[in-house]
Amino acid sequence: MSADLSSLLRASKALTSNVTRPELPSVNLSLDQIEAQSRRLVSRQPGTSNDNDRANYLLAQAHVDAPALGSSIAHLNAGATFTPLQAIQDTDVKGFLRHAHEQNIIATIEMARQATQNDFHAFMQKKQRELWEERKKRVFEKLGDRTGGENKAVSEFKQSKLGKGLLSASTGPPPTVQTQSKMLVYDRVIGELNTARLRGTSYPIVHALMEASMSLSPEARSPQITQDFHILSKITGEPPAMAPLEHAGAHILNAPLFERKYARAYLGDIDSRDAVDLRKQIAKGAREALEEQYWDVIDRTIQARPMEARLGGDPSIANKARAFAALRHYRGGEWEDRIELVAGQPLWAKLYYLVRTGHVQEALQEAVQHQTAIEHREASFIAHFKAWIESPDRRLTGDQLHSLYNAHMLHSSTADPFKLALYKLMGKIDPSRRSVPQVTVTTEDWLWFQLAMVDENESGGLRGLAHVLLSYGERHFDGAPGQQGARRGVWAGVLLMCGQFERAVSSLWDHPETEVEAVHLAIALAYHGLLRVPSRAETSDMTPLSLPHNAPPALSLPNLIWRYIRQFVKMDAKEALQYVSCVPLSADQGQGVGKEQVENTWELVRRVIVLANGGPAWEELVGGFRADATRFSGLIEQFAPLLKLQGKDYSENILIRAAQHSEESDRLPEAIKLYNLAGGRLHHRRLVSPARSIERIAADILRHYERTNRAVGKEREAVIRLLRVREAVEAKEAGRMEMALEIMESTDLIPMDGDVGKTTRRAEEFRDLPEALQRNLQLFLTLTMDALATVHQKVKASGAQDATKQMTLLALRKKSRSLMVFAGILKYRMSSDVYSYLARLDVEIAL
Repeated sequence: MSADLSSLLRASKALTSNVTRPELPSVNLSLDQIEAQSRRLVSRQPGTSNDNDRANYLLAQAHVDAPALGSSIAHLNAGATFTPLQAIQDTDVKGFLRHAHEQNIIATIEMARQATQNDFHAFMQKKQRELWEERKKRVFEKLGDRTGGENKAVSEFKQSKLGKGLLSASTGPPPTVQTQSKMLVYDRVIGELNTARLRGTSYPIVHALMEASMSLSPEARSPQITQDFHILSKITGEPPAMAPLEHAGAHILNAPLFERKYARAYLGDIDSRDAVDLRKQIAKGAREALEEQYWDVIDRTIQARPMEARLGGDPSIANKARAFAALRHYRGGEWEDRIELVAGQPLWAKLYYLVRTGHVQEALQEAVQHQTAIEHREASFIAHFKAWIESPDRRLTGDQLHSLYNAHMLHSSTADPFKLALYKLMGKIDPSRRSVPQVTVTTEDWLWFQLAMVDENESGGLRGLAHVLLSYGERHFDGAPGQQGARRGVWAGVLLMCGQFERAVSSLWDHPETEVEAVHLAIALAYHGLLRVPSRAETSDMTPLSLPHNAPPALSLPNLIWRYIRQFVKMDAKEALQYVSCVPLSADQGQGVGKEQVENTWELVRRVIVLANGGPAWEELVGGFRADATRFSGLIEQFAPLLKLQGKDYSENILIRAAQHSEESDRLPEAIKLYNLAGGRLHHRRLVSPARSIERIAADILRHYERTNRAVGKEREAVIRLLRVREAVEAKEAGRMEMALEIMESTDLIPMDGDVGKTTRRAEEFRDLPEALQRNLQLFLTLTMDALATVHQKVKASGAQDATKQMTLLALRKKSRSLMVFAGILKYRMSSDVYSYLARLDVEIAL
């Protein structure tokens, strides 16, 4: 076999002897060596893999020559990509300029694309950071730490998970001194609002809030916030509060009720006639607010420069408009370019400023006074101007006005800009062109012009304008956070003017310095029926604002109010309740949302009760018992109409559920107080924690006695009694009340034989018992009295009418009276609520 291979090798070499290059050495390697060298060479080639082989194979099946294409790409020279297809001659100047122009366009497009891409990535990173910071802030707020400290927030979260409950850790840190002073000023307005609601009378809440904002200290006062409230007052049509604030509502006692006046139109079909009329009113009110603001600017400007204004002895509105036009457009002895003089004065500017400040009748009188001079230039202007002023919608129909505008004003380089603005306003011409040079020079000017051009029949009306303004965003109006000259509150005012009320509140809430105003703005909007609240399914824990798909925005008023009042709920529970009473303002919203708002209100009331427990105003909140055992009502019962509490709602949905929460939190005295007020008894299945507490006490005592070898005498008896009490508690949990009563009697802790002398002695001896027994006196008494009352009810409800039944009832009454004598002697060792609870059950047994 080897000989055959050798001969075959010699024959193969002979075949190629005529083409062998003598300068190349021959390879004398075995087959194994050749295979090893081949594998070594393949491993050194980059990118060579079985995957590439398979890919080339598959591409080859599709008639794609991958190696050839790869070679072409590797040898591609992109240096001549943008050279002209045909060579440009040295003398072809036109061709050279065209080529250079094309290259500039291509370079500009590439630069714009790159800049857009960079801006997009920067924007996305910024939004991600903002979203994370916002979510982190809301999580910390939820956990009770708004000012920082992730470790503290996590610790509180762990505590809430370990059994204290989120409610117990849901209060926030106290507000700063400046914020607290601001809150106190606005608190009074909410109190007066609720007083008026209880009386069934109207209250000018927006004007009251505006007055409150102006009464703040200079460092806390914000003119823009005051202007925002002024805008809302014009939108809602509230009558001005001319009298001092304490008498502001006196002149409107007989006026139509403001509460929820616009709810039907605002919350109903957005295309209904009522909704369209409401949007017209919003635009009109916002425009009037801007007009009053601008007239104030004109007055202050003239007063600041009286010598240049030259009012003379004529303080009329028209003369002030003329003086202001001179102050704005007369420089260095001549008028600005394009300002047209009519009858020796800037009449077009004067007419525009009169219209801009809402003095349209004065503007018409001024135009008629100079009719000859005006008609010499614009023959039909006065007729059109008069018809426009007298039109209810401030709009002229027909093409004549458009023709005049397009013919000799639109593209004219010399047309007076104020005349052009007047023609645009009269015909609402070209609303997409939203600015007029030299006219809409400030944000307020621009906004007023947009509102004056709004037409509900075209371009989406006010909703279309809102869409445009939302595309600009907050930075366009308020400025970037921390930026020099940023004006906080302008964006909220813009949103109010275009009917985006929920977004306006949210924009204020997003900034700590305007959170107080955000809450009160939301309450004012809800009072007038201009606030939409989300359903429970759409409510977010991260932000009060909900933006459902294909639905208008909504704002969670309960969440907003709770985040606000939790800062002071423990210090001032009564004031917190005032704010909670505003949540049911939205109880009339349809599709079940109103019912959910009532339930949310009751939940907030329960939170206030539990968190305020032990505070100075707790009894004022929930009521209590006087020394003569008569009950007095608290603020919650007085606010029942506002809180939508009817019949047994207060007892069943407020007191009993709050008491159950107190039981679950191992706060038995508070639970007894609430059950006593509600007229109920402690739940049989809710005494696990006290039983475990007694068991722990007994175990600790036994271990201590074993270590000290003192498990005899009083100490031993105390342990036995505590363990027996634990058995009584377990029997009560199981519903065996007769056994629980029998066990408690066997402990001999409470004398129940009716002997007053013996009872007195036992009460005096009680102070000598071990501390573990004395500390649990209230538990012994309530447990025994509950067992007596339950057994008494069971015997009394039985159908038998024999002597045995009567004897049993008498025995139970005797034991109850003996227990009350014992408790009365030791009354100083227990709370008044526990004693009232025992007394009430004793009366039930005696009946």
